[in-house]
Amino acid sequence: FPLLCTSATVNVGIQPLLDAIVNCVPSPAERGVRLADDSRLAATDSGPASAFVWKTVADPFAGRITMFRVLSGTLKSDSTIQNPARETPERLGHLVLLQGKTQTNVPEIKAGDIGAVAKLKETLTGDLLADKGKAAGVAPIKFPEPVISYAIEPKSRGDEEKISTSMHRLQEEDPAIAYTRDPQTKELLLAGQGQLHIEVTVAKLKRRFGVEVLLKPPRIPYRETITAATEAHGRHKKQTGGHGQFGDCKVKFEPLPRGSDFQFVDDIFGGSIPRQFVPAIEKGLQEARVRGFLAGYPMVDFRATVFDGSYHQVDSSEMSFKMAASLAFKDGMSRARPTILEPIMEVEVYAPSDYAGDLMGDLNSRRGRIGGMDTRGVSTVIRAKVPMSEMLTYEQHLTSATGGRGSYHMEFSHYEEVPSHLHGKIISASKAERGQELHEEV
Repeated sequence: FPLLCTSATVNVGIQPLLDAIVNCVPSPAERGVRLADDSRLAATDSGPASAFVWKTVADPFAGRITMFRVLSGTLKSDSTIQNPARETPERLGHLVLLQGKTQTNVPEIKAGDIGAVAKLKETLTGDLLADKGKAAGVAPIKFPEPVISYAIEPKSRGDEEKISTSMHRLQEEDPAIAYTRDPQTKELLLAGQGQLHIEVTVAKLKRRFGVEVLLKPPRIPYRETITAATEAHGRHKKQTGGHGQFGDCKVKFEPLPRGSDFQFVDDIFGGSIPRQFVPAIEKGLQEARVRGFLAGYPMVDFRATVFDGSYHQVDSSEMSFKMAASLAFKDGMSRARPTILEPIMEVEVYAPSDYAGDLMGDLNSRRGRIGGMDTRGVSTVIRAKVPMSEMLTYEQHLTSATGGRGSYHMEFSHYEEVPSHLHGKIISASKAERGQELHEEV
């Protein structure tokens, strides 16, 4: 294969590259298009039209610009074509040929050529456009999963909605980025293929949409749980003249296996607490467990059984029993040996075999547990389970350690107890973070 060295920024080697494409690369007419079933679609100007969308550009003024390559047939301006994947027709307005920033309107674009069209409503990168009922089975693009995430927040207050709108426009352009709101930490998260990918996306936000954001490591979604069973008593009584407030309940707390979340059991007999107040007890426990006990993280994997209590004919109310349940929660957690859980990630690292030893040692230093190692040619795949908190800066380390020749993939596996010597650090960080949030709200 020919090897060419070029630099577009200083205009070196561009003409030899173009010449090599013309002289060495087969034309669409010679090669056709490989379909998902390994057959080939002939790139002829006649017959049904089909085009593959290979790029989408989000322009703040012109809107969505869709770039495509015509696989077969001829696309014509001011015509209608089908998007089979989204089961919707698309109206093609003015077709254009692109040469840098120069756009040339053309009446039609034939097989093998690349063109663009503005303001398609539903079509995104990777979609196929085809005459109705004539869709070719082109293999879809497989976009890589994001490997690095950052929390983003606007530099200017009130820009959060603008961030959301702009990021969705950029996602249309680059499906390899992910933009979500974490339901647990409530943070806006931007995920991509690496540090540079994130930085380029942030630069696009500023340059195209005028939105400046701050990047920071995402919060770790810790959880809390209990390790011992206990019984607790919550009694709320308040007299201020007129009707008072009275609620009294006894609750048993028991640990459950990982992944059980929370179970509430009504074990009241004999009418010690009227049935209409039991849902208020459950609600009080639910609200208390979300606030946590040690560090403000949700309490999970335990059962709460309300088994006794008392009430007042006049002063008892749903609010009173809700408060009593909250007091019972605090009373029980103080004796149930609470602990902190951290998310554990399933990690696969891909790198040349020469780096395997150092990479395994590094994963061990991150409290990881090596699960296995495979050799694939000159490369090694290392499998491990590593705490999420230890992987926040791993992408930069891996790039540095392997000279850019390593990559990795990770996904959530399960929750495990945090070593006791790390509790103090996590609790202090959580309190400082919550204090900062309260300060910002004020």
